[in-house]
Amino acid sequence: MTVTGTTNESPEQGHREDDQIAARYVVGIDLGTTNSAVCYVDTTDQNWQIRTFAVPQLVAPGLVEARETLPSFHYEPHANELKPAQIRLPFGNQKPGYVVGVYARDFGGKVTGRLVASAKSWLCHSGVDRTSKLLPWQAADDVTQISPVDVTARYLSHIRAAWDHVFPQHQLAAQDVVVTLPASFDEVARELTVRAAKAADIPKIVLLEEPQAAFYAWVYEHADDWQTLLQPGQKILVCDIGGGTTDLTLIRVCAAAEDDCAAAEETRAESDGTVRFHRVVVGEHLILGGDNLDLALAHHLEMRLVGQGQIAANLWGQLVRIACDVKEKLLADDAPERMTVSIPGIGSKLIGGAKQIEVTRDEIEQLLVDGFMPFVPLNAKPSRHQSGVREFGLPYATDHAITRYLAQFLTTHCHAGSVTNAERELDSPIPDIVLLNGGMFEAAKMRRRLFEQLSAWSAELDAAKNQVVRE
Repeated sequence: MTVTGTTNESPEQGHREDDQIAARYVVGIDLGTTNSAVCYVDTTDQNWQIRTFAVPQLVAPGLVEARETLPSFHYEPHANELKPAQIRLPFGNQKPGYVVGVYARDFGGKVTGRLVASAKSWLCHSGVDRTSKLLPWQAADDVTQISPVDVTARYLSHIRAAWDHVFPQHQLAAQDVVVTLPASFDEVARELTVRAAKAADIPKIVLLEEPQAAFYAWVYEHADDWQTLLQPGQKILVCDIGGGTTDLTLIRVCAAAEDDCAAAEETRAESDGTVRFHRVVVGEHLILGGDNLDLALAHHLEMRLVGQGQIAANLWGQLVRIACDVKEKLLADDAPERMTVSIPGIGSKLIGGAKQIEVTRDEIEQLLVDGFMPFVPLNAKPSRHQSGVREFGLPYATDHAITRYLAQFLTTHCHAGSVTNAERELDSPIPDIVLLNGGMFEAAKMRRRLFEQLSAWSAELDAAKNQVVRE
């Protein structure tokens, strides 16, 4: 099984007055649940190269720095919390009344009812009016609530203003802009993303599904040998698990002449003249990702800290941020055996009180790796009873075991894209190639567990075949 990283395209366009002027840059914006990122290509370069646009943003009061990502967090400070000079950016609205990015993430989590997080999950929440002013969820009395569309527009507006500041001769609105989004986004979420871009003065965008973007990225990185790695008849699984969603996609590799390959109505194809790539199926939309790990770990730490009680509401956001930090450190390849976690404000001292606990690497692996990627049989199915974490009003997936969703996806769509009986006889639920995308797989332990599970399923199938032969 080849390890790699995707396929599929869904263009949505607005109107740009200067369409007759050739854009110099192609700009890609990844609007993530936890972090947003921007890359670009200068089309005047003889050999095109993908470059990262470091986004200037507020990282501390009065301090602006460029970072490789723009954390997808929105914070409205108290009226007298920061002086105008401390919040001022060298571009865009000089008195925005809000902050996005690093400072919003790091400081906003310490204050109750003023931070907006996971706006992308709200943008695809079909159970609410996504244009209504409902964020922050459980907002403080003096906070101005805004809609998921408005929050998204503010992230894009910050990116546009930062780009225009760095490239004043090549405004973002005049460039070719691609915005990525989950393949499982519904049409409403796609249209609202276009609306947010227009509100941010980016009038023309192309929407590109994240699995396809990951596939293109893999082809780009393997420009010299990808044609030797892909052969007609193969199935590619794109497993994209980010901060807020689990996105599963299957792609068929067919010979270029096989026009009837993968005849499903929703299938789209790309061809290089030798092979064709068909997106044959997209999994259900699952609000299940890194946010769920952080919340589960935060609840675990809360139990360790205060037993059956609950920490003060104003400390919960801070605990979630601490949980995220613990997760990243103890799931890393060079993770220490244990680390100390300190939560200020809940110790026995009235002033400056803090409580400390020690957490171990094995404890975190059991909770997060075994909890969210347990070993399951290939015929496993997710529970439909509400057992997952439900927080901040979002409809998280009912079952937090990602491997059960994956097992159901692979077995249900084993024959997706097959045309002939011969192809169906050769079909296996196990993909030939697996492309990983999303922040979940930053942790090597999560990557290993996924491939260990796929290997276990392969062995399960082999054992079943051998049993049939013996009988």
